[in-house]
Amino acid sequence: MKTKYVDLIEQTYEWPQPEFQVEDNELKFHDIYLMDIVKKYGTPLKLTYLPIISKQIEKAKMFFKVAMAKANYEAEYHYCYCTKSSHFSFVLEEALKNNIHIETSSAYDINIIEKLAEKGLFHKHQYVICNGYKLPQYIENIARLIENKYENVIPIIDNFNEVNHLTEKITKKFKIGIRIASEEAPKFDFYTSRLGIAYKDIVPFYKIQIKGKKNVELKMLHFFINTGITDTAYYWSELAKCVRVYCELKKICSTLDSLNIGGGLPIKNSLNYQFDYEYLIEEIIAQIKRTCDDYGVQEPNIFTEFGSFTVGESGATLFKIIDQKPQNDREKWNMIDSSFMTTLPDAWAINKRFIMLAVNNWDREYERVFLGGLTCDSDDFYNSEVNSNAIYLPVLDAEEPQYIGFFHTGAYQESIGGFGGTQHCLTPAPKHIIISKNENGDIKTKLFAKEQDYKSMLEILGY
Repeated sequence: MKTKYVDLIEQTYEWPQPEFQVEDNELKFHDIYLMDIVKKYGTPLKLTYLPIISKQIEKAKMFFKVAMAKANYEAEYHYCYCTKSSHFSFVLEEALKNNIHIETSSAYDINIIEKLAEKGLFHKHQYVICNGYKLPQYIENIARLIENKYENVIPIIDNFNEVNHLTEKITKKFKIGIRIASEEAPKFDFYTSRLGIAYKDIVPFYKIQIKGKKNVELKMLHFFINTGITDTAYYWSELAKCVRVYCELKKICSTLDSLNIGGGLPIKNSLNYQFDYEYLIEEIIAQIKRTCDDYGVQEPNIFTEFGSFTVGESGATLFKIIDQKPQNDREKWNMIDSSFMTTLPDAWAINKRFIMLAVNNWDREYERVFLGGLTCDSDDFYNSEVNSNAIYLPVLDAEEPQYIGFFHTGAYQESIGGFGGTQHCLTPAPKHIIISKNENGDIKTKLFAKEQDYKSMLEILGY
């Protein structure tokens, strides 16, 4: 009878997988022996495996290169990294090795760009796509970049007033984009995005507020939907409307030459995950090409802003099971040495699911469990997988501790949960290590942040 944890995984999924293997009953992640990491650094622990960032960028570039070649698409493709998914210096530094550009969403993103430029990692010819509602400080920082001869800073106009705010601060001629307020998916509580300008208002807005301004050049139309890029009727409908608006605008605005299709590509969140990236990107490019041909306009340069796709699959979070609490005759609670609410906040806030696997003891029998965090909040738990309404882990043994890992956690968890502050029940932030490869292909680990201590928390709180 196959009742071991390894049997469960092998019978449920295609196994092993490119990023996961098991050796001597212990899990490897991109050929990294996770138990070696645990023994060296302890838990709870966050890790970032940098090579995956570059791999993802190059993968997306290849998808678009092939799709454009197949469609005889004559314009260019530009990959932008969406900084809000992870602002860490090691993430930006790795991403920028790949000749990419940056999308920002707030004033302080501009300060990050200036720091990167000081290190010689970002250059004045690279694109800076400035999204988001622009408070005065954001406007000032954008203006400073433009005045300092950054050639391709493109603030994306979010509302009717932003053009005037920008022209008040910028003396040079500068480029802008316009964000379309797309219709939201049916599951949302409202019909139209609060961000951007409505479809029907785009052309009139250009004619009234932009066309006559000598120092403003409309360069880009920006399209974004919260579902990201998906193969759904909703996505294709919104993309089609966006491209039609681009074509209508292009006929009266010769400087318009770029379409930012916004929204990210999905990332792997389950061991049975399947997504046809090649097909979807080829269809996007083909649809844009067809519509432009129908209108008799030149196809636009394509910009994307991939955040989760860039950094998400580089991250992992490791925990130790510190106790099991049988609360009744059916439910067993395995308690982790941290909190889901603070460490993986998306698991709590939007019921997001990550790949979850045992790190060790794959030769033990398995059992159904619930996972509980350390805070005193009833919502601090993890009880299912994407493809299953249950969690199964090796049966606990007092002789050898059980460790578990959550994988592809590299995007948004620190942005949303906060980094370096105080969190629910004063749960300390875990250690964070960076994993890279040297020129010989050898694995290197570096401690980026120690586990948070009480002194730093009390200082923040004024004690």
